[in-house]
Amino acid sequence: MGKTLFDKVWDAHVVDSIQDGPQILYIDKHLIHEVTSPQAFNELEERDIPIFRPNQIVATADHNTPTKNQHLPVEDELSRNQLKQLAENCHKNNITLYDLGHQYNGIVHVMAPELGITQPGMTMVCGDSHTSTHGAFGAIAFGIGTSQVAQVFASQCLLLTKPKSLRVTVNGKLKNGVLPKDVILYIISKLGTNSGTGYFCEYAGDVFENMSMEGRMTVCNMSIEMGARGGMIAPDQTTFEYIKDREFAPKGEEFENKVAYWKTLPTDADATFDKEYVFDAQDIEPMITYGTNPGMGIKISEHIPVLNDASFEKSLGYMDFKKGESLVDKPINYVFIGSCTNSRIEDFRVAANYIKGKHKADNVTAWLVPGSKQVEAQIIDEGLKDIFETAGFELRQPGCSACLAMNDDKIPQGEYCVSTSNRNFEGRQGQGARTILASPLVAAATAVAGKIVDVSKAFENTFEKELMS
Repeated sequence: MGKTLFDKVWDAHVVDSIQDGPQILYIDKHLIHEVTSPQAFNELEERDIPIFRPNQIVATADHNTPTKNQHLPVEDELSRNQLKQLAENCHKNNITLYDLGHQYNGIVHVMAPELGITQPGMTMVCGDSHTSTHGAFGAIAFGIGTSQVAQVFASQCLLLTKPKSLRVTVNGKLKNGVLPKDVILYIISKLGTNSGTGYFCEYAGDVFENMSMEGRMTVCNMSIEMGARGGMIAPDQTTFEYIKDREFAPKGEEFENKVAYWKTLPTDADATFDKEYVFDAQDIEPMITYGTNPGMGIKISEHIPVLNDASFEKSLGYMDFKKGESLVDKPINYVFIGSCTNSRIEDFRVAANYIKGKHKADNVTAWLVPGSKQVEAQIIDEGLKDIFETAGFELRQPGCSACLAMNDDKIPQGEYCVSTSNRNFEGRQGQGARTILASPLVAAATAVAGKIVDVSKAFENTFEKELMS
C-alpha cells in the first residue's frame, strides 16, 4: 500500500518506537520566540542540561513587540523583560536570534519561510499553535507546549503518538474575489472546530495546486482552527521556485539534490486516509465570521444561522448579533491586516490593489502590520506604502500586533474589528473586543466603506487575476 505525504515525512524521522505506543520523532528545526521559551530555558538550567543542538534552533521576537518606534526602548515592562530574557538566553546558548530591528526580524511563521529556513520533508516545531503554517511546504510542523520546548532543547526529539490522516480536497475554479483565507474559513465552517482533532490534514486538489505559497501558508496556518495537529500541502514546482535562492536555502547542486528528494514526497496514488472530505470550489464565496470561534463563519451574502443552542446564543450575545441577521452594511470602526495568517507581501498587494485611488472611511482606524522586516521593505520598494498612506491607512512595523492582546495594539472594548488574523475568541484582540475574521480583500473593502460590504458583487470576472498580477 502506498504512503501519504505525512507518512513519508513522519516515518523518515522516527528514531525509535514503543510497540503499539508512542514514537520518538527527530525534529529538524526548532523555532522559538520570547513568550513560550523562558520557562524551558530555566528548566534546563536548573537541571544542568545543555542545549543539545543550538544550530538547529532559530529565535525571533514577535508576540510582545511594539509596532511603533521600534528604534526606542520598549515601554511595556513585561514585554521589555521578555525580549531581554530571550536575547540573554540565545546569547548564552549560541542560538541564532533575529531581535527587534534586525533585518530578518518578524513573526516566526513569516520570517522562517521567507528566509528559506522552512523546507519540504522537514519536521518543525515551535511553542506556538500556528506552527502548522510551515506545512504549506510539505513539512510536518506543529505547535508544542513549554515542557515540550524543553524536551527539544535537551534532545532534539519528541515522544509522540502518531496522528491519524485526513485529506480535504477542493477542486474547480474559485469565484471572483475568493482568496485562500475564504477557502479555509469555508472549510472550517463546514467541518467544525473539532473535525480535525487527532489528525494531520493534507489539502489536495486544483485549488491548492494553483495557489501561491503565500496562499498555501494561509490555509495551513488555520488547520489548527479545525482541531487538526497540523496541515500539509505537497511540494511542487511552485514550492521549489519559492525556496530557490533564499538566504538559507540549499544552493547549486545541493539544491538540485534536495529537489529530487522533495519530488518523492507527494502522496502515492494508492495511499489511503483515515478520513476524507471533498468540496467544490464554486460553492465558496468571500467569508466572514459572526461568532467567537473560527467555525462560526458564513458567506458574506448569507445570514447568521438560526440555532437553538446555549453556547451559540452566548456567542451571539458577546458579539451583539442576532439570529438571522445579515452583516452586510454593518458599521465597523477597526480594521487589521496582519498576523501570521495574512501579513505577507501578497496580502498587502491585494489590499493596495483595492485601496488605490480610494480613501479610508472617517469612522475607521485601519492598521496594516507587515509580518517581517523583509515584507516591510517590499511594501516600501513596491510603492504600496504611498498608496496606503495616501488612502489614510496606518502602516506599522512588523510584529504579531492586533492578532492577540499581548502588546499595545488592542481593540477597545465593545468595538468591532474586521481582522485578517486567525482567532475570534472572546477578548482575543482586547478585553471585550469583537473580532470578525476575513480576507485581506474584505478587510480593505470594509476600511474604505466603513462597513462590511459584499465584495463578490463589486468586480468583473478579471478581478482576481488583476489582484494577483
